Amino acid sequence: MKGGAMQPQDTTTLRGVVHELNAELVPSRFEKAQQAESGGVQLAFRTLKQRLWLTLNWQADCPRFHAIEPPPRLGEGSTLAQQLQHGLKGLALVRLEQLPWERVVHLGFAPRPDAPEQRQLVLELMGRHSNLFLLDERQQVISSGRQVREHQSRLRPISTGDSYSAPPPLQGAEPQVQESLERWRQRLLLLPESIGRALMGSYRGISPALRDQLLQTAGLDRHTPAADLSAAQWQQLFDSWQQWLSQLDSQALQFASSGSGYRCWGEPSPCQSNTPLALNLSLAHYYGQGLRQAQCQQQRQRLEQHLQQLVQREQRELQRQELLLARSGDEHLLQRQADLLLCRSDVSSSGHHQLELQDPESNQTLVVRLDPQQTLVSQAQKLYQRARKLRRSVAAIEPRLRRHQQRLELLEASQVQLQLADPDDADVLEALADDLEPFLKTKASQSKSSRRQQGTPSPLMLQSPSGLPLLVGRNHRQNDWISFRQARRGDLWFHAQEQPGSHVVLKGSEGEISDADLQTAADLAAHFSRSRGNKKVPVVMVPTEQLQRIPGMGPGLVRHGNGRVLWGEPDRALGLLPTLQP
Repeated sequence: MKGGAMQPQDTTTLRGVVHELNAELVPSRFEKAQQAESGGVQLAFRTLKQRLWLTLNWQADCPRFHAIEPPPRLGEGSTLAQQLQHGLKGLALVRLEQLPWERVVHLGFAPRPDAPEQRQLVLELMGRHSNLFLLDERQQVISSGRQVREHQSRLRPISTGDSYSAPPPLQGAEPQVQESLERWRQRLLLLPESIGRALMGSYRGISPALRDQLLQTAGLDRHTPAADLSAAQWQQLFDSWQQWLSQLDSQALQFASSGSGYRCWGEPSPCQSNTPLALNLSLAHYYGQGLRQAQCQQQRQRLEQHLQQLVQREQRELQRQELLLARSGDEHLLQRQADLLLCRSDVSSSGHHQLELQDPESNQTLVVRLDPQQTLVSQAQKLYQRARKLRRSVAAIEPRLRRHQQRLELLEASQVQLQLADPDDADVLEALADDLEPFLKTKASQSKSSRRQQGTPSPLMLQSPSGLPLLVGRNHRQNDWISFRQARRGDLWFHAQEQPGSHVVLKGSEGEISDADLQTAADLAAHFSRSRGNKKVPVVMVPTEQLQRIPGMGPGLVRHGNGRVLWGEPDRALGLLPTLQP
């Protein structure tokens, strides 16, 4: 699934889910509704044995319906969750069924199992047309996941207060296990198409994933023209078709990973056959993992954009301060011009627009522009004033210049840490997002970040060849934590020389350090730096007791005295990382 889209829940999977839930959930008492995301709700039901949670999701990219582990409890909830809570309060789930060969699920609710239904939930899992409807006893829409206006659907607009109408039935015949090989083959040969298109166009309930699984089991390519299949190939495909239908009819469906997706039919898995809700919970794990990966990918993209914008902003500010500092370099020249003017105060400026003065210090001729309306003394005083103003500006510019340089160093280090972070490590991405809060200049965001950072940092923890702990910071807070909070006398600090990167601390306080330990730490510092593409990288090694925080700056930025320079090899560290013990 890594780097790809999640497999949609198809008719086959939905039938297995509904079968398992009917055995464990019907009848049950409705207890709670909450909405954790815009395109889905979570419902809790109480049976005689347990409390079960369901997710009903109508998001276009991944609509789904299955049981889930108990989710985190939410607050008051959305309007939809409140409407479901009010509409289903005191009712029991008495019916759970799937329309034949459709991705539509009906949940019927009544005061008790033998009473008429008063409410109904209809979940339609149809890609971008997916939706959820709460209906009353007259089949009128009380609430829905999203309103469908006329400009969105000319065939089936549905809004609150409208009468519910089922979606149009799918085209194609219903698969039948009793159908003969010859009748089945003739149906697939009606149109001159590939075997993949013929399967999906001739029968209902055939999803792209199921099509590929059927063809893969038969050893066929979906692009092969149906008319080109041999008798043996038709028999192999028909055997796969019959196997799928037989398991579907007997409800012998079980979850099994298949490449980046999954399949629910094929060879049985005895270890799962007697587990209640095995298919449901496997799907919950699959989609939960996929959603976490998608969220991490989105957060990573946001961080990359924010970092790029912040780096560009700091670079602009740095250039502006450097330009101001360069302009302030005229202070000494103005001072000398004023001094020389005072020495020539006996000369009148009347009628002169400039005066050439010989400077004995530099042995240069200085040209001073004059105002004929003012005396040389008054003009010299103005030059002194301008020189003093430039001196004051230098005193103000230099601290700002250092601050922007340090902030730029932190941001560039964050860029390196983001590039090296595991794409699915949500904790590391969240910590890197926290590192950016001080740059966003909002008190609310900084307060929120400080509350999130109360937990203990979790840097990368490895072992050196001699068995000593090696700590690698993966964000600024972790860098600060391993370099100051966890450092003891005897520990050594490593960092790529004059390059953004991670702090690496070798815990020499816990044992004798070997040359191999030093080299391993240097290799890691080189790998976790912006220079990791080089063959060799200079790495500074400093005892941790010589490190100092920089006042006024956030965590992760340090200064130190002279250290020893080692040469680290990033490629060698890359080879060591999988073998070092965490």
